Amino acid sequence: MPGLFITITLIVVTLVAAPSLALAQSGEAIKIGIAGGMTGYLASIDRGWRDGVAVAAEKVSKEGGVLGRKLDVLVEDNRSEPQPTVTAVNKLLVSDKVSIILNGCSSAGNAASAPVAMRNAVPLMICGIYPPDVKAEEKRWIFSMFPPPPFEVLPRFEYLQKKTQIRKVGLLYDPTPYANLQKKIAESEAANYGITVVGVEQYKFNDTDLSAQLSKLKAAGAEAILKMGAGPATITAAKNMRQLGLRIPLLSSVEDLAVFKQAAEALGEDFFFVANPPQIFDALPETAPAKRAIRTFLEAWQAKYADRDPTWGGRGWDALYVAVEALKKANTTDGAKLRDALETVAGYNGTSAVYTFSADSHYGIRENPIVLAHIVGGKVVILK
Repeated sequence: MPGLFITITLIVVTLVAAPSLALAQSGEAIKIGIAGGMTGYLASIDRGWRDGVAVAAEKVSKEGGVLGRKLDVLVEDNRSEPQPTVTAVNKLLVSDKVSIILNGCSSAGNAASAPVAMRNAVPLMICGIYPPDVKAEEKRWIFSMFPPPPFEVLPRFEYLQKKTQIRKVGLLYDPTPYANLQKKIAESEAANYGITVVGVEQYKFNDTDLSAQLSKLKAAGAEAILKMGAGPATITAAKNMRQLGLRIPLLSSVEDLAVFKQAAEALGEDFFFVANPPQIFDALPETAPAKRAIRTFLEAWQAKYADRDPTWGGRGWDALYVAVEALKKANTTDGAKLRDALETVAGYNGTSAVYTFSADSHYGIRENPIVLAHIVGGKVVILK
């Protein structure tokens, strides 16, 4: 009888364990979705994000995967526009059955797709700002891997205040929610740095000439121009300023180094930009917390993309590894449990920042990792 009891017990344990063992051994991948701008004005950024996610997922899978399963990254092009983002996210969730979305940097697209993520109970990690106008219940499903807008604006004001005699600036911005938030912050914070905003001009994504806007800002008395927004318009603005003979500084938003280098070719030492840690890796001290994380990432990144700016790839890499942390904590791909687990990720040292989420804040970056820089002799130099 004892032997029979042991045999029955072993059979029961085997039957109970069989589904999970079969799942782990079946090779069924955990699907990670990306809706990003593979085309459109965000292409240079979102392609980097996509490739960073993919490089990280490949590394994780080769090292044993997560929960005994490899990671499979599925990508949909949102053309850098809101409505295609909704369509892409809906496909990834409904047809492809992804477990988590790691979206690109379209702030308008991320806001528009938030209801879709909530309805399907799947977390949405974004390379963009935390959408300010979505409903409270939708916000519970969104996690931002991007610096809050003040982190971009204030270093530019600090530099102008402490290192120059410039006290009048013009603002040039695109129609995205992110650029609009930057503009509002600049308008409200300028006086705190002894600076006056003398003019504000908007441009469209398809504008191929910004001479009219730039001329108005100069005529208003601008001694420097703060540009809010990503994309090739940064290059257009720099070239137009050179053509117009505007020898005043252009201080630009986050972007790919390929864009920055072309703008610097046009304006030289009059072009400045806000830089992320991977863009200034060589200038970081060995004791910097991000140094080790960036080095690990760069080894994998440069094996495939040696000549490309690592910034956006680093952000995508960080997003994938934060998602992995959450998957391990949740020990499941269940959307609600995965969302709750993301809220417990704290002090994760990534390539671009230290990330800490909580139930009260889904903005992962609490301390500003951004510095102001320019390009000298083809190399990025931090402004002291």
